[in-house]
Amino acid sequence: MAIAGVGAVTGYGWGREVLWDGLSSGESAATLQPGYGPSRDEQAWVALVPDGGDPAISNSRYGRAMHESAREAIADATEHGWRPGRTVGLVHAIVLGDVVNWRDFYLVDEGRRRSRDYMRLLPSTPISVLMQEFGFHGPSMNVSAACSSANVALITAKMWLDSGVADDVVCVATDMSATPDMVEHFVHLGAAVTDIEPLEGSRPFQEDSRGFSMGEASVAFVLSRSVERPYAAVLGGGMTNDGYHVVSVEPTHTQIFDCARRALAAANITPAEVRYFNAHGTGTRQCDMAERELLGRIFGDRPDVYAIKPLTGHCQGAAAGVEIAAAALGYERGIVPAAPIVAPAYERLLDGPTPFAGGITAKLSLGMGGHNSMLVLGPAG
Repeated sequence: MAIAGVGAVTGYGWGREVLWDGLSSGESAATLQPGYGPSRDEQAWVALVPDGGDPAISNSRYGRAMHESAREAIADATEHGWRPGRTVGLVHAIVLGDVVNWRDFYLVDEGRRRSRDYMRLLPSTPISVLMQEFGFHGPSMNVSAACSSANVALITAKMWLDSGVADDVVCVATDMSATPDMVEHFVHLGAAVTDIEPLEGSRPFQEDSRGFSMGEASVAFVLSRSVERPYAAVLGGGMTNDGYHVVSVEPTHTQIFDCARRALAAANITPAEVRYFNAHGTGTRQCDMAERELLGRIFGDRPDVYAIKPLTGHCQGAAAGVEIAAAALGYERGIVPAAPIVAPAYERLLDGPTPFAGGITAKLSLGMGGHNSMLVLGPAG
């Protein structure tokens, strides 16, 4: 199975080229945004998706971003030589859905809207609108696994292709939840950092990291076995759950290790063959500890490591989507779009955009509630 097309809407703006240019610049997508903090009178560093998209599709950024990222991925796949098969499915990775629109429904409209406008709130609507536009009739569903959601969606898509349920799958991950009320809770949990520029506060695998900055994104992929010029191959994936805590990572990391072993086995890859480790990379203490132990125990500290959350922000349910898009574009363009190092760091951490040496990439995601997932990518063809 290969990635045939990529579409992206991120804090850098609308389009995958805007994302690539932002990553290549080594500068964070976050800007100072007003209206944050407990009294909503503070500024916060957040990577919000700017307004844009097709107003005929939706009155919300969420709906427009989901649709436009998918449109771009489908157009991109077509340019890469993809032609839809008989059965095209759709998997949409979500966590909280259209947060801003739901907030306005209750607090501004007091729960009263025309039925037509109410229907836009439902998570089934963006899927239906997209399937209608392109005349796709394969299986469709939303999946949710916290910050692992995009990885899980891609693994689900691979299952569909492997089993013959679908000939091709459009896979989208959307999260536009970096609102003041949501960000406040992540700050109180000690995970998010809003009072300092992201490259200073968010330093995964580096000294004195305080956590992550928040971001938003919608990222889409077309997955197919039939495309002339694919970006990269999706070789396999694995999923486990800690079964331990709603927030904290299980301290022995046993299920994270098992997740990696399952992913490598599914991909028919040995740990020694993995050239790059695309990290979850939140910059929190518990995630850094888990990933460092995984790299040592399973991978023998061999792979080069990179994490792009200091650049894009932590896009929650769409985070892995942004990070896989960066990896896929890197396969095509011969560059690993790593974030710059700003403090003493793990010796295998890459420092800024680096020539891509080819080979296998393991992409780890760790979602709240113990949702562990790993996707294995390789060269296409």
